[in-house]
Parts: sequence; C-alpha cells; structure tokens
Amino acid sequence: MTATTLAPRSPLHLTLLHARFQFLETVRVPIAVIGNLLFPSLAMFFFVVPQPEVSQDPGIATAAAAQLATFAIISTCLFSFGAGVAEDRAMPFDPYLRTLPAGAAPRLAGRVVNGIVWCLLALVPLIGIAIVFTEATITPQRLLVSLALVPVVALPFLLLGLAIGYALSNKAAIAVVQAVLFPLAFAGGLFMPPEVFPGWMNAMSRALPTRAARDLVIDVATGYSAYALALPVLVGWTVLFAALAVTAYRRDEGRRFR
Repeated sequence: MTATTLAPRSPLHLTLLHARFQFLETVRVPIAVIGNLLFPSLAMFFFVVPQPEVSQDPGIATAAAAQLATFAIISTCLFSFGAGVAEDRAMPFDPYLRTLPAGAAPRLAGRVVNGIVWCLLALVPLIGIAIVFTEATITPQRLLVSLALVPVVALPFLLLGLAIGYALSNKAAIAVVQAVLFPLAFAGGLFMPPEVFPGWMNAMSRALPTRAARDLVIDVATGYSAYALALPVLVGWTVLFAALAVTAYRRDEGRRFR
C-alpha cells in the first residue's frame, strides 16, 4: 500500500463517509424512502387541500404546512435513529465498527448528518403540494430561516430516537417509536391545531416537545408568535433526551463489550 492509502482520515472525512454509507443503505430499501417522504405529504393532500377554509387562506395554509413539516422531521428522526439504530445493532458488522480506533463519534455524527438530509428531503413533496394545491406562501427570508431551524427541531427527537435504538431490540424499537410518535404528534397539535383543543388539553400540550417544536416552526414560517415558553420547553426536553441517549449507549456498550 502507498503512504497515501495508509494516511489517517480526518474526523470530518470519516463523518462524511459514514453519512454517505448510511444514505446509500437507506436508498437501497425503497419502502423506507417512500414511507419517509409519503405520509406527511398524504396528510397534507387529504386533510388540508380539500378544506377551502384552510387551503385558500394563505396564513392558515402556511401554518398547516409548517405543522406537517414538523411532523415529517420528528417522524424521520424517530424512525431513522430509533428503529435504524436498533436494526444496526442486530447486525454483526455493528460490533466490529464500534471497535475501530476512530471511535463512535464519526459514525454517530454521520448518522446525524444522514438524518438531517432525510428530514430536508421529507419536506420537498410537502412544500410542493402546499405550493401547487393551496394558497400557502412564505418569503425567501422566512424559508431560509425555517430550513436553518430544521436541525434545531430535529435535535431532541434524534436524541430520543438514539435512546430508544440503543435501549431496545429491533422489533421492540419499532413498536415503541410508533407508540411514542403518534400520541406526541396528536397531543402536540401536529394533526389538529391546538386552537380546537379543550382548555386543559391545550395547557397540557404546551409542556410537550412536539407542541414547542410546532409553535417555533410556525412562528418562523408565518410570524404567528409561539407561546413564551416554547424554546425553554424544547431545550429542557433536549437535555433530558440527551441524558437518556448517553445512558442507553453506555448500558449497551457495557452489556456487549465488557
């Protein structure tokens, strides 16, 4: 081998290699790609577009697209990091990768990059439907800020996904992701706007990470102000999910490598 072949790779290069590998791995399973891109778009097409009072009002249509975009991000994170990590752990190649000198950081960072890419891709058909079939509108500045907000919104949910993926087996992780995702999405106002909730449910939902993420995204996309504690609530859940993810990773490492 040449000296170039033996030269150590930088952490950034290793991160991008892992991200590319994981992206190609996902693309090779078409149903995973379809599921990631299709469900939020179908929800937009069947529950927003047919309602003239929603689809024909620019502000309401934009808010509806924003809340479904939030669901797309959260769904992608929980399935990619929850079910995806659990599936990887079941493969013989995973223990080998975790023994390599580069350590876990480049692989984990690559998974995060891959997850953010799929979050952004999940928004493409949703935005297309909103543009073609509704009166939703957004300025270029707000669109750019909204896209920049994607990693911020994704962070707590990818950490929750990691906690689930490292704590549970493949089959259990899929079931838990589904059991966590849909109640949180409904209670957080991602399917129905919180304005139609009873007072007690509206108050309860403000303590949830999904509601905080939804209101922040709508605030940035439309200018409708989020409730005052939205950002602190999201930060608090991020810290909690980070602690759970670290604990789950260390327990998994202790069980499998001691």
